[in-house]
Amino acid sequence: MEFDIKNPDLAPGGRLRIEWASQEMPVLQGVYDQFVAERPFAGLRISGCMHVTTETANLVVALQAGGADVMLCASNPLSTQDDVAASLVSHYEIPVFAIKGEDNETYHKHIQAVLDHKPNIIMDDGSDVTSTIHRDRRDVMEYVIGGTEETTTGIIRLRAMAADGALEFPMMAVNDALTKHLFDNRYGTGQSTMDGVIRATNYLIAGKVVVVAGYGWCSRGIAMRARGLGGNVVVTEIDPLKALEAVMDGYRVMPMSEAAPIGDIFVSATGNINVFDGHHFEVMKDGALLANSGHFDVEVNKVALRNLAVSDPKRVRPFVDQYTMKDGRKLNLLGEGRLINLAAAEGHPASVMDMSFAGQALSAKYLADNKGKLENKVYTVPEEIDQRIASIKLQAMGINIDTLTTRQQQYLNSWQEGT
Repeated sequence: MEFDIKNPDLAPGGRLRIEWASQEMPVLQGVYDQFVAERPFAGLRISGCMHVTTETANLVVALQAGGADVMLCASNPLSTQDDVAASLVSHYEIPVFAIKGEDNETYHKHIQAVLDHKPNIIMDDGSDVTSTIHRDRRDVMEYVIGGTEETTTGIIRLRAMAADGALEFPMMAVNDALTKHLFDNRYGTGQSTMDGVIRATNYLIAGKVVVVAGYGWCSRGIAMRARGLGGNVVVTEIDPLKALEAVMDGYRVMPMSEAAPIGDIFVSATGNINVFDGHHFEVMKDGALLANSGHFDVEVNKVALRNLAVSDPKRVRPFVDQYTMKDGRKLNLLGEGRLINLAAAEGHPASVMDMSFAGQALSAKYLADNKGKLENKVYTVPEEIDQRIASIKLQAMGINIDTLTTRQQQYLNSWQEGT
């Protein structure tokens, strides 16, 4: 079995952490049990390009239990948990190509390795695998049934491909599932982002001005958690509806040019480029922190930051690079501008990833069950999958809800009753 990981000796600790996470993933455990019984992926190859974490490990183990020949690479150079990668190789015999801190050349080499697997189903996190197949690895195209995409950034890229008529196999927009973005994006990103900022810096959030770029579901979670820690939160937006919602949620809203001089901590989660740019760096406070929770490391304009600095950055803490400006101010870039929640912390808690990865697994089953029947477009996760995931999660939490009576169902289905 070929693989490329940091150190196989880390496997025992990784296994303990994988098993620990599984205790908080009852929905995925139910999917695992279903897959063991049904073997929906028998004879199929699945290649995943995802964050190699304890939660992802539980997902790929469930896919393997369903009969899949699984292979995994990292979707971000800094998000890999090396002990988890080692355990997947040593204990589960799943080939993994991922090393925390790998350079860009190694990162792309690892993507090529999972494509050499000639996957029937791909699981993408940012659409790097999907775009690589379409651009450089068309030899793989004939084998692909379809794929799943878990991130907002990836969905943006896929919809652009579909609009251009460039998408050549069906993709499931797992990110758009309600049990994904309402929980993973909001509560998972919110908590793990602030966890990453705190672990990287040991800063007290209370009393700090925290500038959150964007007010999508990820940024809402970040703003909510920053406020809960005592931060004075400012939101910047380009969408008037989201900006209005942020105002009515109690946040200050202003353009980034106005927020730049007053912020202490800056966090972006927009999926766009140069959200924090050169003209912002020129007016930021001495000691400001710059962090990103968007998928790619483009939201902080690192080229502009380097050009404004008088020298190369100084690594002052494991995930803090300090840039000194010409006037002596120091700006601190966290996690090299990559996902701070995975670079400096452990990513989303298992409890919330339980729902997201159950959606991934069941969406992959949907692709397998509908092989050859789907168009080359981006599909929404079927509502029945969302409902099933939510029901199992509530049951696992010991929470019961009401059901409609026959009379109530009749009333809702009738147009003849009313005032």
